[in-house]
Parts: sequence; C-alpha cells; structure tokens
Amino acid sequence: MENCPLIGILVSKRNRRKVILQLCQRYQNLNLKLYAFTPTDILWKKKRIIGLSLKKGKWIQSSFPFPDVVYNRCFNKKLMTMQRLENVIGRKKIFNNINFFNKWDLYHQLKRANLHSYVPDTFLYKEVNISELLEKYKLVYIKPIYGFQGKSVYRVELTESQDIHISMHSLAPRYICRKNESIQQQLDELLGPQKCMVQQGIRMRQLDHKYFDIRVLVQKDMAGEWTISTIACRVAYENYFNTSMCEAVYEVTEVLTRLFSQEETNDILQSLHEVSLKAAEEAEVHMGSLGEISVDFGLDEQSRLWIIELNGKPQKNIYNDIEGFKHRKIIYGRPMEYAYYLSQSGVH
Repeated sequence: MENCPLIGILVSKRNRRKVILQLCQRYQNLNLKLYAFTPTDILWKKKRIIGLSLKKGKWIQSSFPFPDVVYNRCFNKKLMTMQRLENVIGRKKIFNNINFFNKWDLYHQLKRANLHSYVPDTFLYKEVNISELLEKYKLVYIKPIYGFQGKSVYRVELTESQDIHISMHSLAPRYICRKNESIQQQLDELLGPQKCMVQQGIRMRQLDHKYFDIRVLVQKDMAGEWTISTIACRVAYENYFNTSMCEAVYEVTEVLTRLFSQEETNDILQSLHEVSLKAAEEAEVHMGSLGEISVDFGLDEQSRLWIIELNGKPQKNIYNDIEGFKHRKIIYGRPMEYAYYLSQSGVH
C-alpha cells in the first residue's frame, strides 16, 4: 500500500458513512484508500480515528491513522474541528471545511467582484423599510442568512390592489397584509429572531407555466483547477416558486432548447460556465479551501441570468432524477481526484 494516499470523508452522522463512502469508492479509479468518519469518531489524544471502510466488498469499522486529506461532507459553519484537524494533517489538506455559507457575506464578496451585474440587490432585513422596497421592486424575497433547500424563504409581493401577499414555497399567499396594516410588524412576528436578508425579486422565466432554476456543479479536478462538472435544471411544481421542492430535474440543454434558439442557448451556456467558475473562485477567497460548490441561477423574463445562491455542500441525489444521466462518475469521482491532488501537493 506504499504511496497509497489515505483519504478521510467526514460526515455528520454514522448512518451517512456507508452511503457516501460507497459512492466515492465506486466512482474513483485512483490508488486511494478511503474511510468515512464523523467528528465524534476522532480520538484526539490517541491520534487515531474510528472509521468505516470497504474492503473486498465488506464493510469494516476499525481504527485508522489521521488521513492525508479530508473531504468534508459534514454540513457545518463551526471551524473548531476543522482547525484541530488541520493542525494535525497540515494546512490546506481539508477541502470544503466551511460549507454552510453565510449568504450575506457571500453576497458582498460577489458584489465586489466583477459579478455585481448577476447579483440581485440585497439588504439586511433589520436595516431596511420593507414598504419602501416593495414600492421600488414590487416583489422581494426574504431568506435566512444561514439557510438551505429553500427553507424559511418568504416571497413578498405588492399587488395592484396595494395588498401585500406573503407566500412560502407555493405562490398561494399564506398571509395577506391589507394596505392599512403594518407589513413590518407582520414580518417581524413571522421571522422572529433569526437573521435574514431581503433580496430584490426577479420575475423568472417559466417552463410550461412552472418556475425553474439552473444548478451548476463546479468542482476541482486532478490538476487542482475549477471545472464545470454538470449543469441541471430543477423544475418546481405548478404554482410553486421553491425549486428545492421540484417536480423534475433535467439536463440544462433539454430545458434551454425548448425556450431558445440554438445560438441563444449556446450564449447562455457560455455565460453559465464563465460566471460559475468566477463565483467559485470568489467563494474560495472568502471561505477558504473549497473543492466543490454549486451555483444556482435564475433566468428572468428578459433572459438575463441572476445568481440566486451558492451552496457549499451540493446535493448530488438530485441527479438521480435525470433520465440516462451520464455524469455520475464525474460528480462523485472529481472530489477524489482533487483529494489525490492535495495528497501529492507539498503544502503543509
């Protein structure tokens, strides 16, 4: 097993070890030894880790030395475990060490970069007057600074009758604020103490009267370079705006060619590639060592692309819904390629 890098895959719960390890093992063809572990499996004093590995088709739990590289699949925003691990295995030997992104910080990072034209106007909820924003934009979205899968995202729309509709997941209003009622008070009660931001609402293009977004999976490869692995569209259920609760997932070209000419489709694809790679670079400047992220885009009624959000722990099971999906080896294999690259690099 000489010159066989030891790669640790960090997951949040023990029942997640087998699923993730199996996929990484199946789609890697490098000379790597893999094991999966959770933060509680680390025996700091003994400098050992209780890990699960797959050997000759059998699952074996045993004690391992600290790995050469860690691939973090544990959704977290606390750095203590990561910092302790880095102190042992070396600097920049863990990737995606922060993957629970602060959306407000990232918004500023992208705004400062050459991506400001792709980012909707965004404000801290506590610092703005919602009524004034609604007069300006007619539609806004309020989302938690630390949020995922569209949870706790409110769609707030000023209607022609001057009533304000507040929706969650579906377009049907959960609450209606009449024009003589205080929208700020209503929202304060709904949102409670959580930190939120308000984003300019984009009037999205639809496919067969259904909202969709475009998810670009950006991963580092064997050379340590950012590359586009796959692009998919998530199509929401009819009368729903939350694409995380999607009815179907398609390859991006399948959707774009139904809406645009081939030339327009190619232009959009080129923009998706360029902007996603730039967004990944910018996220890494702010977040530290990353090996994969997904960039979610919306396409408005004028065919303009907008960055909706970045995800530090891309959901890969969404691709199971794409018929005849051809990129499974890429999406699970690339993190292992990047882990191999890090194991060979001389950064300590």
